[in-house]
Amino acid sequence: MTSPLIPSLSGRTAIVTGASRGIGLAIAQTLAAGGANVVLTSRTQEHADEAAKQVEGPGTAIGHQAHATDEDAARACVDFAIERFGSLDILINNAGTNPAYGPLIDIEKSRFAKTLDTNLWGPILWTSLAVKAWMGEHGGSVVNTASIGGIHVAENLGVYNASKAALIHVTKQLALELAPKVRVNGVAPAVVRTKLAAALFEHEERVAGSYPLGRIGEPEDVSSAVAFLASDAASWITGETLVIDGGALLGQAGV
Repeated sequence: MTSPLIPSLSGRTAIVTGASRGIGLAIAQTLAAGGANVVLTSRTQEHADEAAKQVEGPGTAIGHQAHATDEDAARACVDFAIERFGSLDILINNAGTNPAYGPLIDIEKSRFAKTLDTNLWGPILWTSLAVKAWMGEHGGSVVNTASIGGIHVAENLGVYNASKAALIHVTKQLALELAPKVRVNGVAPAVVRTKLAAALFEHEERVAGSYPLGRIGEPEDVSSAVAFLASDAASWITGETLVIDGGALLGQAGV
């Protein structure tokens, strides 16, 4: 029996990209707790296997090596999920990167390209493969991990935020193109306690104090929302990006 806070995903198969730690690992754990079989991807098989060992629940968890922008590896992962579990019902495009920290006018093309390749092309690639291999015929749910950076501006994060703004738009575009068989939604977290955001919470007390709810996010804050969007509980929701930010976009607390 699943927790009343986790929708039932029994019999579903999910792929979570970038699932070796942080938000991706938490999503995999929550989906498995809901009964889904989960394939966790990472850039190395070792890290994927280590992450899968941390996942507990009624669902089975298996690690699979696949870089987010490697088309051959992504196709092999999609094929593996379908062959191993008999379906591919849920795709979580979570893998992301941010090598382009600094003012826009100082960013080299190589760092710009890497950010857009991972954060935007990756979700398009994986969604295309999942739809053509299974979801287009049988239906499914896609959830993209965006960021509140895609909704507002922030110093030194221009390229990253632009990639996430584009991902929010792509989420809507794919939702329109793939309806009614496939639902496509997103989540937009604020600062969450992950390795990617570590530089942003070096001064955690100051950051947390600026949020109306008084703390930075935890990966589980995001994973529960993702599980909801992936489930039948959200069966009439598509093209939306759910903000999960502790009230950050409302403005600074106490001002």
